[in-house]
Amino acid sequence: MRVDGRDVAVSGDLLQPLARRTNDIFRLALATVFLIVVITSSLITRRDWVALERSISGIVALLTPTQSNLVYLAYGVAILALPFAILFGLVTARQWRLLGAYGAAGLTAVLALSINSSGFAAPRWHFDLDDRLRTLLSQFLDDPRWIAMLAAMLTVSGPWLEARWRRWWWALLLAFVPIHLVVSAVVPARTLLGLAVGWFVGALTVLIVGTPALEVPLDGAVRALLRRGFAVTGLTVVRPAGPGPLVLWAATDDPEDDGGSRAIVEMYGPNQRSGGIMSQVWRRVRLRNSETAPLHASMRRAVEHRGLMAIAIGDLGVANSTTVALSALDRGWTLYAHTPTRGVALDETSADESLVAPVWKALAVLHGHQISHGDLRGKEITVDVGDDDATALFGGFGSAEYGATDVLLQADIAALLVTTTAIFGAEAAVRAAIAEFDEDTVLSASRRLTKAALPKHIRASVIDPGTVMSTARDEVMHQTGADQIKAETITRFTRIQVIQLVLLVALVYVAYPFISTVPAFFSELRTANWWWALLGLAVSALTYVGAAAALWACASGSVSFRNLTIMQVANTFAATTTPAGVGGLALSTRFLQKGGLGALRATAAVALQQSVQVITHVGLLIFFSVVAGTSANLSHFVPKTTVLYLIGGVALGIVGVFTFVPKLRRWLGTELRPRIKELGGELAELAREPKRLAIIVAGCAATTLGAALALWASVGAFGGGTTFVTVTVVTMIGGTLASAAPTPGGVGAVEAALIGGLAAFGVPAAVAVPSVLLYRVLTCWLPVFVGWPVMRWLTRKDMI
Repeated sequence: MRVDGRDVAVSGDLLQPLARRTNDIFRLALATVFLIVVITSSLITRRDWVALERSISGIVALLTPTQSNLVYLAYGVAILALPFAILFGLVTARQWRLLGAYGAAGLTAVLALSINSSGFAAPRWHFDLDDRLRTLLSQFLDDPRWIAMLAAMLTVSGPWLEARWRRWWWALLLAFVPIHLVVSAVVPARTLLGLAVGWFVGALTVLIVGTPALEVPLDGAVRALLRRGFAVTGLTVVRPAGPGPLVLWAATDDPEDDGGSRAIVEMYGPNQRSGGIMSQVWRRVRLRNSETAPLHASMRRAVEHRGLMAIAIGDLGVANSTTVALSALDRGWTLYAHTPTRGVALDETSADESLVAPVWKALAVLHGHQISHGDLRGKEITVDVGDDDATALFGGFGSAEYGATDVLLQADIAALLVTTTAIFGAEAAVRAAIAEFDEDTVLSASRRLTKAALPKHIRASVIDPGTVMSTARDEVMHQTGADQIKAETITRFTRIQVIQLVLLVALVYVAYPFISTVPAFFSELRTANWWWALLGLAVSALTYVGAAAALWACASGSVSFRNLTIMQVANTFAATTTPAGVGGLALSTRFLQKGGLGALRATAAVALQQSVQVITHVGLLIFFSVVAGTSANLSHFVPKTTVLYLIGGVALGIVGVFTFVPKLRRWLGTELRPRIKELGGELAELAREPKRLAIIVAGCAATTLGAALALWASVGAFGGGTTFVTVTVVTMIGGTLASAAPTPGGVGAVEAALIGGLAAFGVPAAVAVPSVLLYRVLTCWLPVFVGWPVMRWLTRKDMI
């Protein structure tokens, strides 16, 4: 290569891989999405779209036929001259490589819209149609193939054109939409297809052929280095441009050159920044807090920031290179040149523990001037071993930040803990960190030793990052004396807020079927006896007292009975909006833990209460079924023989699977059996405390019988004459069958089971349906809507 009369030897491959040209790939992806949207919308809403455009055209068409012809004439001349003007510009600029791509893109776009089921379709002339302009130029404007050809040519030639001309010519092409509407000449819907096809073909051609951004401006790089006093005599490609910059060795024969005989030249093309931008956008979509330095949207500003940070860190004496030159080049490229790195990369040194202290000392120097590094991988840290001692130096300042926040500084410490732990071991790494930073700082930073908080490139730089992070956390706990290290929350919403949002969405879901029956239900309420309804509401409220008493006794009275009763209202919301009521169990366990019980003790108390509840429920069901006697037609609740055989077969199959699969068999022996044994011990111990057992059984019975009384009162509100015994049987059997429903709160299944049960006992449908709906309002929907603010109140009071 000859630059300004000087010969510069160039060796190596400068071609950037296709897979790494993110700008071109992103352009093709957008064109593909636009084409799919246009085709899909055209197929789905074609008639409505055409009718809408004709009506809009009729409203905005203010021109007379003569004026419309003049507008069409002017625009037609411009649109016909457009491709020839671009062609003339390319020939004048001697862009011979682009001419083939230019013609191929236009021809491909035309052929793509000319293919139909019978072969190639010729242009359709429509001089005989009264609603079309009878001019020759209108045929080009009406034909989407012409639009497609122009869009493809503009897309291919766009990167080679000046930005001013590119904007004006795209504006001229897209002007066909308002012009068509104003002159009321043709509906432009089909021309959108031509635009989409042309853009797609052009984007694909650009990806295959390339853009001027792929041509590396080496002559500009040589001139930029010469202005800084570095006379280049040879360039050697170290790494082609891809996910990172194009890296070259620059050599000089000038012995008086201040930069030495060699320099590292990094050249950033316009494709290098796209991946970083999309990565930052993805972090925003995931609603994560900023764990990295702010994004530089401009590649020039990003490289300039790196050069300035290298100068600032070099002034502190902890930079492993010195900036030689920084310059903007042609076709969107940016040059950053620096001296070769001093020292040996940290991940290439021996695991000598004497080297870990200088590394942490160098980081303390940075943080002392409120500078964060942001990329503390082993390859970005070098160690320069002198005669007396070793000095740690840093490189790669693309993520460094001056005036860094506490978050960025703590992220630095966490990243260096991982890097030094992987190389020197956890004990030496944590000891050196605490020696330079106080224990509280290291402990706070260790909260970021998680997969979510540490950047992916930091985790990928070490072997088995999960084990390294776990080892580092354990060592920090050991050396600081901390009981536990709570993981740092790096999302914009806490876990509790996400759970509450999910519960709220679930509430809307479960409430939808009820909302659809509101009109009919309210019409039935006009005939209801409100005294019975008030009785049902009062009995429903007593069930919360019974449930609180049972759980209070299971917890041996270790929590406040008043707060436990309030928690039962929130428990209704959590249990109703989650399948199988698991939310209620989790809420009860959390409340007991906040009340002072340990995790195991709280879990055991909830399990004991649920076990007694099941036993009490089954006992009451048997008792009331016997009392009901032959007056109750219980055959309606007994499944058919086929269903029983099916249930038995499934049960035997599950038993067989758990018997013959070793992992499941071990799970039964190591996980389930100890818990069942522990629960049996709790029940045996409970049997030796009659007073406590009586409170638990009475509370559980109050919960079951209170629900039955609420349904009985609801039936009485609409004039039903059934007995309390039969309603109790319906409530318990219907509730048991509906408990297996996968829907939150058993919505749909509970209503169907209760209505069917009342009908089995002779209650008319005109009474059973509104009675069950009133019962669900009293025992489910009202507590659910009250339970949400109660749960928020408990959260603010730190009770759950």
